Amino acid sequence: MSALKKTAVTVAAALLPVLTAVPASADGKADGDKKQPQPPAAMSTVGGAKLGVAGTQVELGNGAPALPKKLSGRSWIVADAEHGDVLASHNAHWRLAPASTLKMLFADTLLPRMPKDEKHKVAPADLEGMGSGSSLVGVKENLTYSVHDLWLGVFLKSGNDAVHVLSEMNGGIPKTVADMQKHADELQALDTHVVSPDGYDEKGQVSSAYDLTLFARSGLQKKDFREYCATATAQFPGEKKKGKKRETFEIQNTNRLLTGANGVAQYPGIAGVKNGSTTHAGTTFTGVAERNGKKLLVTVMNPASTEPHAVYQEAARLLDWGFAAAGKVTPVGELVPPKSAATETGASPTPVSGESPEATGPAEAVTAASSGGSDGVGIALAVAGGVLIALAGGVFLVNRRWPLPDLVRRRPRP
Repeated sequence: MSALKKTAVTVAAALLPVLTAVPASADGKADGDKKQPQPPAAMSTVGGAKLGVAGTQVELGNGAPALPKKLSGRSWIVADAEHGDVLASHNAHWRLAPASTLKMLFADTLLPRMPKDEKHKVAPADLEGMGSGSSLVGVKENLTYSVHDLWLGVFLKSGNDAVHVLSEMNGGIPKTVADMQKHADELQALDTHVVSPDGYDEKGQVSSAYDLTLFARSGLQKKDFREYCATATAQFPGEKKKGKKRETFEIQNTNRLLTGANGVAQYPGIAGVKNGSTTHAGTTFTGVAERNGKKLLVTVMNPASTEPHAVYQEAARLLDWGFAAAGKVTPVGELVPPKSAATETGASPTPVSGESPEATGPAEAVTAASSGGSDGVGIALAVAGGVLIALAGGVFLVNRRWPLPDLVRRRPRP
């Protein structure tokens, strides 16, 4: 069989069957049905055959800890952020409503396109079409905001208003949706169908734990993405009164593992990424954390547990397990490279359209958060350029690990 035919067969297998999201209430139960919905019998096999099998996939070796007992997410995945090994998964390719975790794809697609200092005066039309009950950061029409301000609104407050303004700056909602879908396809996130750029519930809008993890991994190659997703609090522009300095107000990141807010303990070594919640999606979360040089990604979608803040609690348990199990389990799959990635070790990577290389250079530390957790230890984002190989906008080499910069650096106690 020719290489072209093999590729066609692989893609066809990955795309079949065409699945849709199962509507669910916030408690994880299907609307009008007391029974939990079941994953499809056949799912995509992108990243490995085992990832297409329903249920939990894990291969424990000698000394490996058992998976946590309190896991109720319909879909979840734990992966090595650098090497791409999937350490364990549960219905990794189940197509479900993503909620605001889809904003990771939005950011990964648009961040390289607009300078941070570019300013935009918001027109009334920029804020049209937002869904009822949308999360908002507080963007107001006829006021001017920088791109930097708007990204803070997207990452910290999950502001659909900021998403819509940035989308208009990108040429409009339809173009932005098309750009996001194209980028998802480039990343081989074949479970994802984009309908709205903000992740708001829309018919046919789906993603998967696997795809959301791909989006996070790609985004984390970008310095600005790392900075924004690790920022706990920031000042956002408010009203501008004549003759007076423009007012600001504080916004806090809605990622509770990062901030340690609302009864959720701050997770040691956490450095992002994004949470979400809608009627159909339930709660969703993708996080990245570092411990002893190991960087893990975890995604949890729609836990059914009635435990308070279940999506964060289950993500924390999976991170704890992943750090303890690293090197003691056989991977059940891998996070695949983008389509345009070089396929041979030593080859030069090709930039993805619309993206620019991230320069390497001296390490710099960017303070990203002040802890709200019990230990009083702050979080900092360390952009260690020297750790990166020469990568162009997230493209990496197959058969080589994809290095991330030092994500988190603990600040000394005062």
